[in-house]
Amino acid sequence: MDFKQILKKEEYNFIHTNPHLGQNVILLGLGGSYSYGTNNDSSDLDIRGITMNRKSDFLGLTEFEQYVDDKTDTVIYSFNKMVKLLLECNPNTCEILGMRPEYYLYLSDIGQELLNNRSIFLSKRAARSFGGYADAQLRRLQNALARDSFPQSEKEKHIFNSVRNALEDFERQRGNFDNGSIRLYIDKSGNPEFETEIFVDANYTHYPLRDYENMWSVMHNVVRDYDKIGKRNHKKDDTHLNKHAMHLIRLFMMAIDILEKGEIITYREKEHDLLLAIRGGEYQQEDGTFSDEFYKLLADYEKKLDYATTHTSLPDNPDMEKVEAFVERINERVITGDIR
Repeated sequence: MDFKQILKKEEYNFIHTNPHLGQNVILLGLGGSYSYGTNNDSSDLDIRGITMNRKSDFLGLTEFEQYVDDKTDTVIYSFNKMVKLLLECNPNTCEILGMRPEYYLYLSDIGQELLNNRSIFLSKRAARSFGGYADAQLRRLQNALARDSFPQSEKEKHIFNSVRNALEDFERQRGNFDNGSIRLYIDKSGNPEFETEIFVDANYTHYPLRDYENMWSVMHNVVRDYDKIGKRNHKKDDTHLNKHAMHLIRLFMMAIDILEKGEIITYREKEHDLLLAIRGGEYQQEDGTFSDEFYKLLADYEKKLDYATTHTSLPDNPDMEKVEAFVERINERVITGDIR
């Protein structure tokens, strides 16, 4: 299939007509299962991309971070937002810089320059970022499988760990809380439907309302997602569970490559058969749970990630001087009119 012909379809006209996109786009590529090499006959085509911020975003009143088109499963990030996410080694954006060459549907000179400089964004933060995403996949898996067999108090522990990790990630992105503190813990519940429950002790003064709202939204979304999975239809959702299991292992694979080799490898050619086997349900048992073999595989990758994190030659944080110089040089081309 000539994937580049996709962009000529009518449903992708927004890429050419939207004022934030069009000639400002520097990179477009295949995302999702195609980019990982785990696609099957039912896989949809996802498009991921990057577009330059416009001069008016710097000097005028316009603001732009990303464009999302749900109909075509397309997400296009602004250059500046992309940089911020890359500095955190965000898995969803790192993978855009590690695609197979033929999966880039469009690549400008600036897009190629970004690919050539991808190493400057890599750091030990990958261990935490990819590990956090993998942990979220594992928690979803555990919670769904434990729905009928685990007591409520055990389920609450799963939710607690996920909320805590999400909150730590929020705190890391925003910086230290200078206006107070928050503490999560599990205690006996006064709700007759619960044996134990997650409680919050929060103490804030002069705290920005929007930050406060975002923080609670992060925790609310985790609890909401667990509730949705807890009410799943087994027959319908086994396919999704197998995808969760596959992505869990895939995230470990990518993180280990980054830490050991300093490379972003999105397409998993060597592990193709293994990942498709997981997605195809070969590690899921008749009762819907996963086999001991799967959890041994998971434990092996956890050990590999721990070792890679300890022995990596990557710095604790990205070289901000190099990143700053690169970003300034690219954005200066927008300001000077080289790019509109």
